[in-house]
Amino acid sequence: MKHLLGVSALIAAITLAAWAWLGTGFDKLLPIRASEESFYVDRLLGMQFYVIAFLFALIIGFMLYSFIVFRRRPGDDGDGDHFHGNTTLEVVWTVVPLGVVLYFAVLGTGYLSDITSPETDELVVEVTGSQWNWRFDYPEYGISSAELFLPVNRQTVLELTSIDVIHSFWVPEFRVKQDAVPGMVHPLRITPTETGAYVVRCAEICGLDHSYMLADVSVMETADFDAWLQSQMAPPTGGLAEVGAELAQVNGCLGCHSIDGSENTGPTWLGIYGEEVYLADGSEIIIDDAYLRASIIDPGSQIVAGFENVSMPANFGAVLSDADLDALVAYIASLGKDKE
Repeated sequence: MKHLLGVSALIAAITLAAWAWLGTGFDKLLPIRASEESFYVDRLLGMQFYVIAFLFALIIGFMLYSFIVFRRRPGDDGDGDHFHGNTTLEVVWTVVPLGVVLYFAVLGTGYLSDITSPETDELVVEVTGSQWNWRFDYPEYGISSAELFLPVNRQTVLELTSIDVIHSFWVPEFRVKQDAVPGMVHPLRITPTETGAYVVRCAEICGLDHSYMLADVSVMETADFDAWLQSQMAPPTGGLAEVGAELAQVNGCLGCHSIDGSENTGPTWLGIYGEEVYLADGSEIIIDDAYLRASIIDPGSQIVAGFENVSMPANFGAVLSDADLDALVAYIASLGKDKE
């Protein structure tokens, strides 16, 4: 009984010290909470941290107590007591952890149901991942963006998919995360609670530039979000090349093709229009409208020498309209004129 009381006191002291530290510093370990879902996730994670702190104290407490109290004394060369187990103890350390795990399972299931339940007025945003870019489409309004704009305090369902490999949509401040899988659509519901600027990260290793697969997120007041929608639905005021510049940004073209002459995964667009280049098969060709359109629709057909078709999506022929292709070609051609 003396040893039981002693080790219990040590375990209690270590547990309380760990809990006190968590109570003052747990929030500092995580990014700010910026969605309703983050409160559920942090609550569950915090409870698990407290349980882990107790288990840490349990192991360390018994170890420290044994090292000190049951250490070998000078001149003690005898064997320790022999025993074959304790049925009561074995039952306790099996049943109690099982009960804790089941409790967290039930609690987590309830939280998961809460954060995935749809609301009647939720905003729908179609999110498409590709190497190495995010595209955001607002089907109700017919607009697309390279940046995710969300209204505060309104539920948004992100319908996630991919056109090449598996990606994973993750904004740390929102806590929740979901894979974007080719050929499938996975919903992810988020209700932002804090206005501000955040960043989407890909949480699934997806290739060479995985770490650069980022996109800005802006959470706005409802009035500001409505104003943004109206500005995006207004007819474009610029020329065809300016429309192409926007399409290049939205569709992730500039992630592989530079516009300043610097090296990248694909050929630079600066001054390429009208140039005569060698292709991978040894033939020569002039970069004109026909070549650019064909390369966008079928990127593996005529590859410039020195490059490989490692990430160019093969579905742009279905995604982009003829008008979109005309605008992109006009934009690339304008970069050539600027060089001249």
